[in-house]
Amino acid sequence: MKNFITEFKEFALTGSVMDMAVGIIIGGALTAIVTSLVNDILNPIIGLFVGGNFKDLKAEFAGVTLTYGNFIMAIINFIIIALVVFLIIKAVNKSRNAAKGGEEEEEATTKVCPFCKSEIAIEASRCPNCTSELPQE
Repeated sequence: MKNFITEFKEFALTGSVMDMAVGIIIGGALTAIVTSLVNDILNPIIGLFVGGNFKDLKAEFAGVTLTYGNFIMAIINFIIIALVVFLIIKAVNKSRNAAKGGEEEEEATTKVCPFCKSEIAIEASRCPNCTSELPQE
């Protein structure tokens, strides 16, 4: 039992688990903010165009009520959250690339033979595969 508790402590306190926990907490807060944005700001604006509260849009079929306004608001929530997450990840990736010092692209060391289409050394004057003499570049 003591080994189990020790292993659990090591697992729970590793960096990746802590990062995941922070991400989940921030994601929950972001969801609350976006839900409020959609319900309290976008919903009334859209409601102006549809002639009432957008959440009240519904249809009844055989005694079953379909509140499609709520569903559309959930789709808008998802799109906004996905956009925000995309922008955050894009910014993080950009800052990581900048932190790496903008590694320069490596120069090409090979080229393609125009006759047999095989890959050959860039300095070659004759293709080792088809023995064709290569044009000077």
